[in-house]
Amino acid sequence: MYEEIFAERLAKLRTLKGVSAREMSLDIGQNESYINRIENKSTFPSMQVFFYICDYLQISPAEFFANDNPNPKELNDIIKDLKLLDHEQRMHIHEVIKDLIK
Repeated sequence: MYEEIFAERLAKLRTLKGVSAREMSLDIGQNESYINRIENKSTFPSMQVFFYICDYLQISPAEFFANDNPNPKELNDIIKDLKLLDHEQRMHIHEVIKDLIK
């Protein structure tokens, strides 16, 4: 069961990043079919490789498992940009967000 959840989340996050399973496998120092095998539930990463996967996706391990956040990298980037704004600018953005949510 956990392997299926893990595999689906990995495939979704990898797709959002716009990289192939082969490219990601090689980028994290594994053989070219490694990510594909995880996504097909043939293997499961070690804790160390899981951390490499999270680093590669630019998310934390907690964000990897946060299914209520479909695109954690995108949200992190938005939050990073919001931190550059002053209080008044952030309040304007907050009002726009509240208006969009209505």
